Amino acid sequence: MRLALIALLMAAASLAAPGAPAVAAAAPLPEAERRAAVLAFLQARMARDQIPGLQIAVVQDGRILLNEALGMANLEQGIKVTPETRFSINSATKSITGVAAMQLVEAGTLDLDAPIGRYLTDLPAAWAAIPVRHLLSHQSGLPDIVDDDGVIGGSEAEAWAAVKARPVEAADGARFAYNQTNYALLGRIISQQAGMGFADVFQQRQFAPAGMRRTLFGDSDDIIPGRAPSYSFYRHIRGIGGKPGADVKGSVLGHWRDEFPPFMRAGAGIVTTATDLANWLVALEQGRLMKPETRTRMWQRDKLNDGKPGEWAMGWPVLESRGRRIVAGIGGARSAFFIYPDHGLSIVVLPNLAAANPQRFIDDVATIYLGSP
Repeated sequence: MRLALIALLMAAASLAAPGAPAVAAAAPLPEAERRAAVLAFLQARMARDQIPGLQIAVVQDGRILLNEALGMANLEQGIKVTPETRFSINSATKSITGVAAMQLVEAGTLDLDAPIGRYLTDLPAAWAAIPVRHLLSHQSGLPDIVDDDGVIGGSEAEAWAAVKARPVEAADGARFAYNQTNYALLGRIISQQAGMGFADVFQQRQFAPAGMRRTLFGDSDDIIPGRAPSYSFYRHIRGIGGKPGADVKGSVLGHWRDEFPPFMRAGAGIVTTATDLANWLVALEQGRLMKPETRTRMWQRDKLNDGKPGEWAMGWPVLESRGRRIVAGIGGARSAFFIYPDHGLSIVVLPNLAAANPQRFIDDVATIYLGSP
């Protein structure tokens, strides 16, 4: 995955796609029938969209009801997906970063309303007064450190120099605009306030307490045992002569590179399993990662300057479908987890196909469990 494609697909993401297989369920089914219905639905979806493999986990009322692995993890080697297979979750990492930030808020070492200049002293004057919450909710108005060809500049220092030289794109709090600068800054703030690198913060305060033994940070340049390669029908055409690059869809499946420089990995870079994410969701639900009142605050939509609710809470997209409230983690149009806070239900789907768009069909799976409203 390239971060530029993530931004494009995130902006275009919806809960339903034309021609999607429909699921009709007037009332919740018995557990065995639900499992059969979910697997039949997913197998049909995989065949239709040519998804090589995926994992799914379903959590309800603190219990993992379903944990399945389907299809192929590695097409060249003929390796099947198992519950131990690791998948990149791309920008769904941002929801886990939201938890890390709110843990610091709960500990009294981070103030959501404080200007980011309080924590980072090397910022342009136009950036310094932006509150921390507007990084989490994508309301900062900052220029993006990513363009159509990936992270701008060469090195980390060059990327920061380049983005700091660009003008702000909107007044702070005036609009929602998804970008990667926000979470690169959050990675720096979390590291500074916790007194350790953000990857260590996540490991010590989330991965270990939740029992996420198969979870780490990395991309296609890292050797990660048991990781499913990323596949795609898209090919990236780099920009030439000042023209922007583009991702062009074809008809032949190929490899897709996951490119997450270490300084960007608070925004995209976690590699994990559906089992680990299910355990993390249980820990979050049970109050083992933060107090319930902190979690409630984390999931509240951040308001724009005009008083209207924005699209994100603190690290989490907030959605609604079939009259049900959803808080989500969505990454690269190829990984997603949905939480239905009012129903005690959470669903994780991790495919290894870029643009598989699981966020468009997870709610169909939820209907199998919850019935039609």
